[in-house]
Amino acid sequence: MPGNSVGIVQRQYFTFAEETPMRLDSGESLGPLTLAYETYGQLNADSSNAILICHALSGDSHVAGYYTPEDAAPGWWDECVGPGKAFDTNKYFVICSNVIGGCQGSTGPSSIYPATGKPYGLSFPVITIGDMVRAQRHLIDYLGIEKLLTVAGGSMGGMQVLEWAAHYPERLQSAIPIATTARHSPMLIAFGEVGRQAIYADPNWNQGDYYEGAHPDAGLAVARMVGHITYLSEDSMHQKFGRRLQTREHFGYDFETDFAIESYLRHNGQRFTERFDANSFLYVTKALDYFDLENGYHKLSQAFDNSANLPYLVLSFTSDWLYPAYHAKELVSALTAAGADVTYLNIESTWGHDAFLLEVETMTKLLGQFLSRIDRHFH
Repeated sequence: MPGNSVGIVQRQYFTFAEETPMRLDSGESLGPLTLAYETYGQLNADSSNAILICHALSGDSHVAGYYTPEDAAPGWWDECVGPGKAFDTNKYFVICSNVIGGCQGSTGPSSIYPATGKPYGLSFPVITIGDMVRAQRHLIDYLGIEKLLTVAGGSMGGMQVLEWAAHYPERLQSAIPIATTARHSPMLIAFGEVGRQAIYADPNWNQGDYYEGAHPDAGLAVARMVGHITYLSEDSMHQKFGRRLQTREHFGYDFETDFAIESYLRHNGQRFTERFDANSFLYVTKALDYFDLENGYHKLSQAFDNSANLPYLVLSFTSDWLYPAYHAKELVSALTAAGADVTYLNIESTWGHDAFLLEVETMTKLLGQFLSRIDRHFH
């Protein structure tokens, strides 16, 4: 285990809304609710050094460290969270929770519905990014934190950051939305729908009631393969795979796996089914498609009127075609129009959307500088 790792960590659980269910954006209510979360570092005396990290679609609360010394891999953003790293756990108290609707310990469609004693399945109410953040706010209250030093996240995590800033600005000192958008474009909604249709088409899906039998793994694997393509870039696929054959010297002239990229996608899809629930995929992708920060306003900048006093660090990546730089530039324009203090960088990278997880050196420098400035300003 590397010396600058947070080391062995433990998943924790917070349950709320037991007597009064939490109201959802759909108009339905949900409770009791459990959030799985992890914390790293120490909360200081005045609780002013807390940072919330929000995860992307396939992420969870395990952002850093190891559950056991035998773990093959650490948390999903381990290279940025730990002693001396971008989110320096010698200085900061870092929190990450699994979103509601997820399947890694937080209440979602695979959780037991108290009224029936069986998994919710499709009786679980449709949730939004707003609902995810509303639940996180309950966790922050429970931890005794009045104001977060920052909220940071990439992709769907970035949407949660924007939701925090737009609706709970009084609970933040700053915000770091990375590789994200204020709303899904028609193309992104289309990709989400293809993924969902792959799950619906799996004969094991059974209208979401599959928990006592075979799971719709084939459909979920295809959904993941489609999604994963959007996280890469043409450059990164050329560099990593090219037109290289996987296990053959010549074309097989059959329908077995010829190309290395095919093998990679199949492997990635299969591994995803081992840790993710198909119904959670449906719910979380629907939440992504419903997200529209401009909804209810005449223009996007009005969504940030109450958070104009917050410093923002907005990051995008040149090869990201899932959320191309124009999404970030639209955000920056809206924030600037609202009078916010915005630092924006479009980072040169060939890694595509996944760059926010892979451009570690650049991210460490940018995040470290921004957090130091915020820290100095508020202390």
